[in-house]
Amino acid sequence: MTMTSVQTPLLEVEGLSTTFKAGGLSIPAVCDVGFKLSKGEVLGLVGESGSGKSVTLRSILGLTGRYGSTTGKVMWRGDNLVELPEARLRRIRGGEIAMIFQEPMTSLNPLLTVGLQIDETLKAHTGMSASERRKRATEMLDLVGIPAASSRLNEYPHQFSGGMRQRVMIAIALAARPKLLLADEPTTALDVTIQAQILDLILSLAKDFDMGVILVTHDLGVVAQTCDQVAVMYAGRIVEEGTVRSVLKTPQHPYTVGLMRSVPQDVPPRTPLYSISGTPPSLLALPEGCAFAPRCPNRTKECEATRPELLPTGNGRALACFNKVEKRDGAAA
Repeated sequence: MTMTSVQTPLLEVEGLSTTFKAGGLSIPAVCDVGFKLSKGEVLGLVGESGSGKSVTLRSILGLTGRYGSTTGKVMWRGDNLVELPEARLRRIRGGEIAMIFQEPMTSLNPLLTVGLQIDETLKAHTGMSASERRKRATEMLDLVGIPAASSRLNEYPHQFSGGMRQRVMIAIALAARPKLLLADEPTTALDVTIQAQILDLILSLAKDFDMGVILVTHDLGVVAQTCDQVAVMYAGRIVEEGTVRSVLKTPQHPYTVGLMRSVPQDVPPRTPLYSISGTPPSLLALPEGCAFAPRCPNRTKECEATRPELLPTGNGRALACFNKVEKRDGAAA
């Protein structure tokens, strides 16, 4: 199931599924995921840890092949990325499609200067000379707000703060002017002030470069401020999708409602905060029916026996639920 888009899609994902092998068992990490993204649009993938958000991004770029098996369609400029050979994918990664990984301290090579790490991307995806690459690297560090950019090219990741390392990751990702940016929780572990700066920076650069952006996050506040579309994931599947305004104003899936209720709003002191009961299911023992049924206040016998499909509900929205929430404005079910 995919949402319709007025523009010609920049990226079209359909039936994307990724399974990992472990100890002779098959673990379905992502199941039948589909969405469309237009040029200049920001799509938010939201859900609890383990819901399949990061694996979805890695599946798009073909980064799961060593340990997993990916099927489905990821249509990019007329090619299905799932079927492309590794050599062709390497030319696309970093050049046409770039990714900001979740933790910059483990993603950056501690033995190489940041200048050399930006240079590697430019050398692989552009025809620039050495002097041109150094000039572009300096421009990128300056663009992401790192002072004295020219001198800092020769410094190592440990010489930068957490927020600055994240900016370096963004500079590396955008150095070759990609048309699609995959951002995997780019503000995780950063303080609120730095979070706002990084998100503003990504959105500003996306507008300047006319890029599509897929932003993985568990923070609905971030989605509300930055995204045009949102897809809510649970147990490897999309359970609700639509425009940010419509989904956050009138959530229909009980899981989406639970996520919104978990965000404290005007809570009196010493009041217990709301949390969704139970825990996400193990991917090795998914329920027979709806994966959210064991935690759902609206569940019925049908929910426990049959998995609901993601179907359109009108106005560009889609929902996978037999008993959608009828109350409005994020009210509890």
